[in-house]
Amino acid sequence: MQTLSSMSSISRRDLLKTGGALVVSFAFGAVLPRRSAAQSPTADGDLAKMLDPSEVDSFLAIHADGSVTLYTGKVDIGTGLRIAVAQMAAEELGVPAERISVVDGDTGLCPDQGGTGGSTGLTRGGVEVRQAAATARKALLTLGAAQLNRPAADLTIADGQVRPLAGGSGIGIAALLGERRFSVKVDPRAPLTAPARYTVVGKPLLRPEVPDKCTGRHVYVQDFSLPGMLHARVIRPPTVGAKLVSVDESSIRSIPGIPDVRVVRIDSFLAVVSKDEWAAVRAATALKSTWSDWQGLPGNDGLVRYLRDGAIDRDEAVVSRGDPAAAMPGAAKKLSATYFWPSQSHASLGPSCAVADVRADGATIWSASQGTHGLRNNLARVFGLPVAKVRVVFLEGSGSYGTNGSDYVAADAVLLSKTIGQPVRVQWTRQDEHRWDPKGPQQLLDLQAGLDSTGRIVAWDTQMWLPATRPGGRAYLAAEAAGIAQERGQNAGALAQNGDPPYAAENVRVLVHWLKETPLVPSNLRAPGKIANVFAVESFTDELAAAAGVDPVAFRLSRLTDPRAIDALTRATTTFGWRARTSPNPQARQGNLLTGRGVAYMRYKQAENYIAMVMDVAVDPASGRIAVRRVVCAHDCGLVVNPDALRNQIEGCIVQTLSRTLHEEVKFDRSRVTSADWASYPILTFPEAPAIDVILIDRPDQPLLGAGEAATAPVAAALANAVFDATGARLRTVPFTPERVKAALRSNG
Repeated sequence: MQTLSSMSSISRRDLLKTGGALVVSFAFGAVLPRRSAAQSPTADGDLAKMLDPSEVDSFLAIHADGSVTLYTGKVDIGTGLRIAVAQMAAEELGVPAERISVVDGDTGLCPDQGGTGGSTGLTRGGVEVRQAAATARKALLTLGAAQLNRPAADLTIADGQVRPLAGGSGIGIAALLGERRFSVKVDPRAPLTAPARYTVVGKPLLRPEVPDKCTGRHVYVQDFSLPGMLHARVIRPPTVGAKLVSVDESSIRSIPGIPDVRVVRIDSFLAVVSKDEWAAVRAATALKSTWSDWQGLPGNDGLVRYLRDGAIDRDEAVVSRGDPAAAMPGAAKKLSATYFWPSQSHASLGPSCAVADVRADGATIWSASQGTHGLRNNLARVFGLPVAKVRVVFLEGSGSYGTNGSDYVAADAVLLSKTIGQPVRVQWTRQDEHRWDPKGPQQLLDLQAGLDSTGRIVAWDTQMWLPATRPGGRAYLAAEAAGIAQERGQNAGALAQNGDPPYAAENVRVLVHWLKETPLVPSNLRAPGKIANVFAVESFTDELAAAAGVDPVAFRLSRLTDPRAIDALTRATTTFGWRARTSPNPQARQGNLLTGRGVAYMRYKQAENYIAMVMDVAVDPASGRIAVRRVVCAHDCGLVVNPDALRNQIEGCIVQTLSRTLHEEVKFDRSRVTSADWASYPILTFPEAPAIDVILIDRPDQPLLGAGEAATAPVAAALANAVFDATGARLRTVPFTPERVKAALRSNG
């Protein structure tokens, strides 16, 4: 065994394997062969592909056999993005979707379209690919007109051929263009196919990767390997801020079967590497190390007080309409309430993993990051690598829904590969993932509102305590431990959105107290901020309806004017079979259970999707357990590209957020995160999953709005309102554990 502390570099691997595909062109440029499976672990070849997002060639290539490869900087994290993007392009190119393959998130092949989040996979990623395809269609028709001696207006593209509208022989798009690039700028005015002529968009095409996923053949980043690759495990400190004092390498010398294990120490960064993964695991467990003590966390029990008393970076009125303070004293009824959402983990089922190969002339990293281009830039900056010679290749992980440990583990792998001079695979453990992934932050909200004698909302005031954003990249654990200078940015997403009611209210203020510090490193976690804010706003709306003595649905409908909002709420409640009455339920008891229904509505970010949700629940007052029996969700995201994939997304949003609402809370003491496994950080079990009815409201004449997050936002509120209907008790703190339910029932009398 030996300790490695010197930093060395080795050359990166060529990745793209030359295939028989052709990229066609109007200019007499060089032919650039391409392989559609660009994320193949054995591929090598030309890295000179166009990456300029203003060029058609950056987004698509037509091959010699008439098939098409699309390139998008957005990534498919199990959301069905690839099939949807293929459908959007197929509609413009006149090529069957099954003849289109998609390369996503490879910084050496795909244009930078920003990170994948905020449902922008289609709203930006897909839309830009579609516009490039529409531009290509326009160019193909122009060339076809010259070849077929007909006006372009008399031609169409179908089944990979340019042919006359009136019928007759055509010419294949590959044969039409030869073996060169398009060399055409993306035309933002190139006409898109009209909705009335759709033949692919709107169809429930199956995702092509699912068979391999179901049969264990799909290559996730955890499955990826390279020749000569070493396996590594990083030994984390026992507390968040501890420093490494000493390492006893002799502690692993007597372990049989691991003679090749090496110890790597750079300041407080400590790892073991081996040709054999199990040897690395055993060595990491057995290696004795001494660390300094550290106790700098406030502890989970004091978190609300910590937030209220924390240093404020600045206050910001994100919504200011009228004068709630002046209107509140004149209200006939005044209500106030406090809502709390805890810090939560991404809790990816497969712990984070990455592979890095750093060489003298560059580096290649295989990662499940949702922002591969941003990861490339930050890794290059932190580890002193030329950004033009760093390539990040996206490979799926086991789900992330925000920035989990994927970027951190990539930094681990880069540091180790640069140090050792060989390809290195770093696999986190379950404890690593739960303790060290950046967390969805805690949110504290105080709400006040006033009703006049007719039930109008005359004043509404929301105050939030949220972590402030700091510019710069999020600091990597590896660089921090190794003493490498880096930025210490902080960003958990747009946390303040949906803090105001979507209903008619004369005077509204949403004031954010941006906190300078947060106990744990914050990160964007699916629908960042919106779930907690809608939980508070829609629960509080229910409190207003109860105070006014009005049915919760009628209370909402009478204060909505947007036809799409009214349509979503009406469809959801009609499908559910909602019968008007006030809450709580006067006939709640069914045997030993208390039953109720709850409703929630929101427009995502007050500018995007319209979602209405109704739940049927049963509460066991003896045990405090909540059973969600049925969920009905009406979902309007404008244009529906693939209804099957969309339905899967909505169902996934609901199930995951039920888990977050019923079970999930990161707990920590003065030194460390203590919820480090599935026993201490439980998630929803299969028997707890409810029946789900999804109503898709397709509006093909409207822009598509994406669906990666929006259906998460009303879940907690609909559930809380259903529990109130069943029990008369309000739940204002997540998660709704049996202990909290029983405490609420006792408080309710």
